[in-house]
Amino acid sequence: MKGFPLFCLLNNKVLVSAICLFLFAFAPLFARTDSLQAFRDGEFERAIAISRGEIAGNPRNLESHVIISWSLMSLGRLEEALAFATAGSEINRYDVRIILMLGEIAFFQGRNPDAQRYFQEFIARAPDGPRKDRVYHLLGEVYMRMGRFRHADIALTTAVHRVPNNAAWWTRLAYARENAGDLIAAVAAYQQAIYLNSQLGDAQRGLERVRQALARL
Repeated sequence: MKGFPLFCLLNNKVLVSAICLFLFAFAPLFARTDSLQAFRDGEFERAIAISRGEIAGNPRNLESHVIISWSLMSLGRLEEALAFATAGSEINRYDVRIILMLGEIAFFQGRNPDAQRYFQEFIARAPDGPRKDRVYHLLGEVYMRMGRFRHADIALTTAVHRVPNNAAWWTRLAYARENAGDLIAAVAAYQQAIYLNSQLGDAQRGLERVRQALARL
């Protein structure tokens, strides 16, 4: 049974929006810099150029490594972003921004074990961290890619507990439960997704599919 399109297949506009949400959530951890302002203005190439200059002047400037990595990710240049994020991790291995960034890059590159490891470390190091709901969502997607549907259920259940009005996440939770064989719980999750968004075709089709499966038992 095929799943719904995964997050890594979304277009660059969605990726940029997601990155902006994370960066703004971590704003208190940033010093005021021209490169940060350029990123916030959507001037990614300018942010990259400024960050390169800052890194040339101070190779251990962690803020510049973070901003250039986000900017490169926004432009879809994941390999370059990975290089700077990795360099940032050598400056401070435990910086949660770097850990999260490495997890996201691994996620978009399809390196599922690496993404799982980084997301789990982020959750452990930032128990009250910003946007943790989305990290649980992405972790759930990683588990589904790996066929670990019960683990996906746990991660996605945590995500919808934190953001109960996200119909798409309820649909993914239902799909994880369906594949784990927990059909009754899958019906409940599909129904909640439809309650939140009655036009959600994936949830409607999933609910009908599970009801048919239950009828055959």
